[in-house]
Amino acid sequence: MDDDDVVKDEAELPTGVEVYRFGAAGDRTVTDRAGTRPLGADEDLLRFIDDGQLAHYFVGDARTSPERPSNATYKLGVVAPHSAFTPHAHGGEHFVLSLGHASCGLFDERRDTAVDLRLTPGTMVRIPAMMPHSFGNRATTPLLILAANTGFGIDHEDYAITAAEADRRGAVELTKALLALEERAPDLTTTWRERVASRLRRLASRVDGSP
Repeated sequence: MDDDDVVKDEAELPTGVEVYRFGAAGDRTVTDRAGTRPLGADEDLLRFIDDGQLAHYFVGDARTSPERPSNATYKLGVVAPHSAFTPHAHGGEHFVLSLGHASCGLFDERRDTAVDLRLTPGTMVRIPAMMPHSFGNRATTPLLILAANTGFGIDHEDYAITAAEADRRGAVELTKALLALEERAPDLTTTWRERVASRLRRLASRVDGSP
């Protein structure tokens, strides 16, 4: 490949192309022909289930539903340091890719108990429709996650069914499972190995010239 074929700055990007960069410390930027800017302006991020948690849609939008389909949604989630979502269940299956140190609480129906799954950077998990779960950020920096959901945007009533909503609907077993997750303290800690690895990733990002 000739050097003339390599895009060296944003002014050379084809019209409509956007380049997203996700830093090891939870920072994120988007670059297009207009330049590079932080991905996080008020108009870019939406409330994501709980106060303090944020989302940005890449595919679909918050109003996606079976009545207003886009087949699936794909979005960036920003989870505040040492925090966790309220346990919930989605009306459709979804995949979540963690770019940091996350925890995932799941309700194991077979064993009738809540279990914890530790996610490290680059780990993706598939969660079936209506499985009670919650994600937490175990680190001191914002956690970036990429989430693909089938059929529902965050404004839809079946996007995130909490224990209170399940109880209101009279879904006894779902309410029980979600309450079991709520009663279980989320795993919001990192090991010393993970902390060292995070520092090394941030150093590597600076060497690469990434955010």
